[in-house]
Amino acid sequence: MTTLSSTAVSVRSLLVILPAPPGAPPPETVIAGLPLVRRIVLAAERAGFERILVHPRACPQPHLLAGTPAALLGAETPVGPRARLVLVPANVLPQARWLRALREMPLDPETLAVDSSLTAVVESAGIDEVLRSAGQAAGAADLITALSRRLAPTIEAGDPAGRFALGGAAGPWAAEDWLLRSLIKDTEGFMSRHLERRISLAITRRLVGTRITPNAMTLVSLSIGLLGAPFFLSAEPLQQIVGSLLFLTHSILDGCDGELARLKFLESPTGARLDFWGDNLVHVAVFSCMAIGWSRDADAGWPLLLGALAVTGTAASAFLVSRQSAGAPTASAARLAEAVANRDFIYLVVLLACFGTAHWFLILVALGTPIFMMLVRWGTGRRRAA
Repeated sequence: MTTLSSTAVSVRSLLVILPAPPGAPPPETVIAGLPLVRRIVLAAERAGFERILVHPRACPQPHLLAGTPAALLGAETPVGPRARLVLVPANVLPQARWLRALREMPLDPETLAVDSSLTAVVESAGIDEVLRSAGQAAGAADLITALSRRLAPTIEAGDPAGRFALGGAAGPWAAEDWLLRSLIKDTEGFMSRHLERRISLAITRRLVGTRITPNAMTLVSLSIGLLGAPFFLSAEPLQQIVGSLLFLTHSILDGCDGELARLKFLESPTGARLDFWGDNLVHVAVFSCMAIGWSRDADAGWPLLLGALAVTGTAASAFLVSRQSAGAPTASAARLAEAVANRDFIYLVVLLACFGTAHWFLILVALGTPIFMMLVRWGTGRRRAA
């Protein structure tokens, strides 16, 4: 937590956390491993707010803000010229994208936009006066009533789906459910969305309050995936079933690292690279063992050629995707890459393994990876053209 200076600093956007209404959970309530008020602050930082202030009654335990860019709202908190001000009650759990939308939404000068959760957005040249009113207000409702007397009301602020208001029957457990559901991507495959995510989110829910880091989960997932690869050296159905189930377990746990990173605000380029290349290393190991096992069983060398095509195609696809993600791919290209690379193929491996024919999957990989590379290159071309 930072301290305030008496010198006015010109900012374009700031967020103030106000006291929660009566009956709401206290700000120190833990939601998915983090105190509620700290989670709001970190979401605001991720949303790009230049300054984050917390009303003292919204955080009676200042140590909860330690290590964050937030400061306590004082009697005098000078800001300077016109700014975008977002006022959030301490019982409102926000998504960073929702706060970013509030920060960037079109709003005429000297107007007030209010959400049904009593979150308010103000565009005014008198932000210092608004902050003084915020410091004296008993809560969001009182402040909004006061602001409505001098600012013109406008449209409702933001999309209600981007925040969760705790209070009444909607307690911490319901808030965690909402947070976890928000981690599911629209581009995920059917089985990944309805089976793997359910399992990984249940595991993540139990790990998020521990010291286990996202990178540690990546290494656990990587180890299990590599452990399963040698089982595909055998043509025995039982051996292949064990290998395919370990491969599936790797896929499930591979979702936990990203979930932990987003819930704890621990996303990093290093973690993303470790996850991406670890995942592809498992694929290369599995496909290599499939090719070797098939070659031994058929007493022929052509399965090794097929495996070489699959491994080369997998590595080349990974390189192309990493190159694309290093730039600024279009939304359609990114969604296309995710859709083509979804992990529902693992269930086909499990099915084939039941008959001792998991190595047949190499045919699909050898044919599919060139198609995938062409789609990725097409998406990259569209991005450059745009």
